[in-house]
Amino acid sequence: MRALVIDDSRAMRAILRKILRGIGVDVTEAEHGRAALDVLRGATTFELALIDWNMPEMDGLQVVKAIRADRRLDAMRIMMVTTETEMGQVVRAVEAGASEYLMKPFNAAAVVEKLAILGLLETE
Repeated sequence: MRALVIDDSRAMRAILRKILRGIGVDVTEAEHGRAALDVLRGATTFELALIDWNMPEMDGLQVVKAIRADRRLDAMRIMMVTTETEMGQVVRAVEAGASEYLMKPFNAAAVVEKLAILGLLETE
């Protein structure tokens, strides 16, 4: 599986990269939404995007909407990974096309659980 991690925090990208690579996921990173869309315009396909909400240049909700507007990316699962805990924000993200929502702080087990819910990992 290939995942695109989109977060302006270098530390958060490193945490997610370590967790995902630890379970065999090929990880590409983008430091903000515009960079992520540039990556997605390439030939590489991703099964998953993990997106922070609060970023410069283009926030996570705008990234979700841009991904969902691109028919080539219909099969991509989107997980918001954010400190935004207000239920209204969760609803907005899901309505825009997010497949799942993970609130910071989190641990590796929570990431694995969400990937299993999305059908991207087999559970025992």
